[in-house]
Amino acid sequence: MVATLDKLQEKHRLKPVLLRFTTAGSVDDGKSTLIGRLLYDSRGVYEDQIKSVQKASVNRTAGAIDFSLLTDGLRAEREQGITIDVAYRYFATARRKFIIADTPGHEQYTRNMATGASTADLAIILIDARQGVLPQSRRHAYIASLLGIQRLVVAVNKMDLVGFDEGVFRGIEAEFSAFLKKLGAPLAYFLPISALLGDNVVERSRNTPWFRGASLLEHLETVDVPALSNAAAFRMPVQRVVRPDANFRGYAGQIASGTVRPGDAVYVLPAGRRTTIKAIPTFDGDLGSAFAPMSVTLTLNDEIDISRGDMIAAAGRVPHASRHLMASVVWMHATPMQAHKPYIIKHTTQMVKAEVKALQHRVNIQTLEREKASELELNGIGVVEIETARPLFFDAYAENRYTGGIIFIDPANNLTVGAGMILQPVIRERVRRGSIEAQTGKVTAAERMGRYGNAGAIVGVGPRAAVAELLERKLFDRGCLVAIAESEEAARILEAAGVIAILASQPEMTLPEDDKDAVQQVVALLEEDGVLLAGDVAEGEGI
Repeated sequence: MVATLDKLQEKHRLKPVLLRFTTAGSVDDGKSTLIGRLLYDSRGVYEDQIKSVQKASVNRTAGAIDFSLLTDGLRAEREQGITIDVAYRYFATARRKFIIADTPGHEQYTRNMATGASTADLAIILIDARQGVLPQSRRHAYIASLLGIQRLVVAVNKMDLVGFDEGVFRGIEAEFSAFLKKLGAPLAYFLPISALLGDNVVERSRNTPWFRGASLLEHLETVDVPALSNAAAFRMPVQRVVRPDANFRGYAGQIASGTVRPGDAVYVLPAGRRTTIKAIPTFDGDLGSAFAPMSVTLTLNDEIDISRGDMIAAAGRVPHASRHLMASVVWMHATPMQAHKPYIIKHTTQMVKAEVKALQHRVNIQTLEREKASELELNGIGVVEIETARPLFFDAYAENRYTGGIIFIDPANNLTVGAGMILQPVIRERVRRGSIEAQTGKVTAAERMGRYGNAGAIVGVGPRAAVAELLERKLFDRGCLVAIAESEEAARILEAAGVIAILASQPEMTLPEDDKDAVQQVVALLEEDGVLLAGDVAEGEGI
């Protein structure tokens, strides 16, 4: 029995890992042909599909089978010989399962490339051996880097048209490696291929004896793919409040990251309330745990006002809550992005009015230098400062793709005009003239937390005046609302107003003897309890 159990565990461990990858590069570099050849040679297409493509290949110049037709399904794509829309294809080998996003290379459809790459683990950048490195090749590599794709394959295609010349391949490898180094991208895997003839696609080619690396399929089957981290901070944007009767109230949504279990402490935004998970109910009974990317319903142990767009997060590792943020943007519309123009931001499960306050800089895709600009044109890439009508609850995109990604929508026509990757909140926010609109109604705990980076709390440090003053200075420099209270009654009033009240009374914790160490411990505990937004540290050296 033990041996059988060991075999089952080993079988589960060796279960093929899904790899999502995308193709990118300049127009007519052979992306669709490469994917078609990969599917065909790995026996990833059905016979009726092959017969259909053979019939459609008549009178075309790509041979008996035009492999690009296996992915270019739109009539306009076949007529023009280019990819327009994103085509997703699925196939598997004995070693791994794959989802391929065949994306357009034409500059006009860069937005489609960004869409296909947004969920990819790996990107294949194709370069035509005859043309060398083109601006669109650089643009796609830069977008892949912005989207957090850590693994790149640079396939130098059409090597048959340059006589499989090693010098041509090495020249392109050297030039593009230098570009990727400036980009800060990890080392990429370069290989010479002929998508049309199949050289180094599935099998290693005899035409490139000077190349000793693995074929494309061999590399895709063996490249390391990190599993979705369940150790990341728990995040669940609320999509729907489930209220079938007066005895049940649940909050449904897709877990963006992390793991949650009954009894876990969570922090609810924008309510600014801390509570615990009561249960994770399903039709088949309660779950012992749930993790990303599961869609679940959660019940809580406290009655809290929660609605669509709110966030349930790990109490000790809460996201940023801010109306002002910096983001990298890929602009996707012919009408340029302009400062002080209103947009709608789609973030997780909410839509928020927003305004681009400033265009910090535009990126020169050739040199990667930052340039001053007053607008961001179609396919332009830059960094902008955004102000939203109400706080967003987010992480930096580099830490969490789901909570760090935003979409720009033009309110005049409801068109998607841009995609953004949040970099960080704007630190030390202050009310500015010319804000997008005057806010009405009661100031919420989330608004206070979004502006000052803290929730209200009472901190007892005992009769240590030096610790109280150092702690006040530390939190004040961080941008927090903080004050030293003279009495418990005053501390309670300050806490209700969203202030961290430092109370000179008997401490609720044992603090280190060194004053600075004591302050560091208190700050760490406040972050762990969700009183402070982790990482939202003001500029300066602190104590």
